Amino acid sequence: MKNILKNILLITSLGFVSNLVVAQEDKALNLDALLKQLEQGQFAQNKQNVQREKEFAAKRSEQDQMLRQAKQTRDAALANSEKMETQFEENEFKLADLNEAMNKRLGSLKELFGVLQQVSGDTKSKFQNSIISAQIPGRAEFLDDLAQSMGSTSKLASIEEIERVWFEMQREMTESGKVTTFTTDVIEAGGNKVSKEVLRVGPFALTADGKYLDYNGTTGSVAELVRQPAGRYGDSAVALQQSSGDLVEFGLDPTGGSILKLLVQAPSLKERVEQGGTVGYIILAVGLVGLLIAVWRFISLSIEGAKVNRQLKSSTFKDNNSLGRVMQAKDDFPEADTEALELHLTEAILGEVPKLGRSLSIIKVISVVAPLMGLLGTVSGMINTFQAITLFGTGDPKLMAGGISTALVTTVLGLVVAIPMTLLYAVLNTRNKSIVYILQEQAAGVIAERAEAHAAATSSNKA
Repeated sequence: MKNILKNILLITSLGFVSNLVVAQEDKALNLDALLKQLEQGQFAQNKQNVQREKEFAAKRSEQDQMLRQAKQTRDAALANSEKMETQFEENEFKLADLNEAMNKRLGSLKELFGVLQQVSGDTKSKFQNSIISAQIPGRAEFLDDLAQSMGSTSKLASIEEIERVWFEMQREMTESGKVTTFTTDVIEAGGNKVSKEVLRVGPFALTADGKYLDYNGTTGSVAELVRQPAGRYGDSAVALQQSSGDLVEFGLDPTGGSILKLLVQAPSLKERVEQGGTVGYIILAVGLVGLLIAVWRFISLSIEGAKVNRQLKSSTFKDNNSLGRVMQAKDDFPEADTEALELHLTEAILGEVPKLGRSLSIIKVISVVAPLMGLLGTVSGMINTFQAITLFGTGDPKLMAGGISTALVTTVLGLVVAIPMTLLYAVLNTRNKSIVYILQEQAAGVIAERAEAHAAATSSNKA
């Protein structure tokens, strides 16, 4: 301790001397005066150091007292800690004994409450997604609170809570067999929330104003489907809402809305055609032209066939039908021999054939070109799809499947046009050939008649 004090005094003296020298830099002092000042400063510093030593010695007793108090506090805390540890161990043994006694007293009730907790959790998830909760809210919250309270604490369920679980499950089964109406807030497709009368078909569907609704179990809200199912599904919803108790055919979704959402996501016929793009529209335009030509030729050939049939029943040849115009060659050349008459009739038939078969070749060409155009659109679509895969990769299978589906639309459109055109060409060509066969048959009859007449005249002349 003395050595430490000597070092402190030495450092303090040096600091004092340095400060004194700095303070006296500006004064012109000789060496004697400077020595005298250093002696005076050293004396003052010694007096100050003695005073500091006295103060430190006086406070040392206080520090010893504080140290003794700190040790006493520490010893008391250690003793209290040992006492608390002993008490904690004793409480652990008591708690284990109490738990064992409680488990023995519970017996089979413990299994009952475990099953009740599990059933509450499972039923809560079913109630949350059930559309019946749109009419009867708050059931899932009760079951969730019951399951959590039984799982986190040792509190047992009361008789009222057990009965309510049974009641809610029974009410779910009862309501599943009902078709009923209730009033609730509905979010329309435009975003407005309107109070409407909603028709509920068991646990399968919700409808309002002839439109299907969707229930969100997370938010507890009811909203209109942005896309409504078309055709008979929408008509059945309107008929069911307007029914006064009569039986109505209605489509049920046993999955709780999953199939309905897939149904409304399916593109309509118009959207399918739009997926075909420019090539698809060209195919449809070509098919429409072919259909108009086929209708025109069907009507023309039907009228011509009717006129030919009437001409067959008449002995007077008229020029308003192909058979009459062909048969007029018989009257125009009454003195012609058989070969000459045959040539004249053949010439007349050849003049009628192009008229009867007019524009049929266009229909045949369309039936061949349409699938080729569809194939062209498919190849173009596949090229675009593979370019997209090159850019974005194959991480999203929907991207590739959607692109291939769109590309195949043009092939479908081409086949849709080609198949009817092929059938129409076959029908029209058959009608055309049947008329031509009648012309050839009647022409052959005229030639045979003229040949018989010439043969009879030749025989009479010889006789």
